[in-house]
Amino acid sequence: MKFRYAALMGALVALAMPAQALSQEVLKWAHVYEPNEPFHTESVWASEEIGKRTDGRYKIDVFPSSQLGKESDINQGLTLGTVDIIVSGSSFAAREFAPMGVTYYPFIFRDADHLLAYVGSDTYNELAKGYEDASGHHITATTYYGTRHTTSNRPIEKCADMAGLKMRVPDVPAYLAMPRACGANTAPIAFAEVYIALQNGTVEAQENPLTTIEAKKFFEVQKNIVLTGHIVDHLNTIVSKTRWASLSDEDKEIFTEVMREAATRATQKIVEREKELVQYFKDEGLTVTEVDISDFEKNVLEKVTFEEFGYRKADWDAIRAIK
Repeated sequence: MKFRYAALMGALVALAMPAQALSQEVLKWAHVYEPNEPFHTESVWASEEIGKRTDGRYKIDVFPSSQLGKESDINQGLTLGTVDIIVSGSSFAAREFAPMGVTYYPFIFRDADHLLAYVGSDTYNELAKGYEDASGHHITATTYYGTRHTTSNRPIEKCADMAGLKMRVPDVPAYLAMPRACGANTAPIAFAEVYIALQNGTVEAQENPLTTIEAKKFFEVQKNIVLTGHIVDHLNTIVSKTRWASLSDEDKEIFTEVMREAATRATQKIVEREKELVQYFKDEGLTVTEVDISDFEKNVLEKVTFEEFGYRKADWDAIRAIK
């Protein structure tokens, strides 16, 4: 009798629960950025907003700071099914579809506005489709990550000053192009380990946007910030093949709309903060150096070909022509 009573009560409780609570799906959203960075705060906003707009049918847990693995790991996780959504650069997407990486060829974008004009262009749509055809995963939105600059314990005023420099650079072809064209010795240290590597002298330089240099505290263990501006960087919000296929057309529209809103919100915060950081780093005692970017660009164009990375010059030309 006790068993029957317990079973009956359990059934009644289940019937009393809202339908969405019974069918709620829990998703994992992963990235490698810090909890205080817009890439995380806006991912959290988006996860909550998707929950609201789908009447609680989805609960999305966001995992920052490489909690579910390095960037290469979470990209692989889309295929393995260990994550549903990630925030990651096109440089990693290029491992599935090489032409995607052309957006990381140094100096392809003039500034953030140029990058944002590219997003939504025919070239952007073609590259995103090429990635989806190759991987099955779907890009829903693109966020401005920041313009990448160089930090070093050695003064740098021209490309040749980087000769022999021990420099941490992500193990991605396009990221390596500028440092290697200038003669630096590059090391592919994991993002989460860069601060310690700079602190103990394993490397003496690295490159990242000013906002990342601030968030990761790299300025505490570097003497110089060199405004090389070699890559105008961006991140994609990507939904795994299996998760995207499981969504109704209505939910696909909601996910896309919310993720694009989140990308816009994060982009605005990054642009605003970048404007403040040059003076901030000067106030922190670092030497901030403006360089002749044409010197660096000339070396890259002379020493690094599109073909060696699997990029298509037609894509480069099309992106450069965007106003």
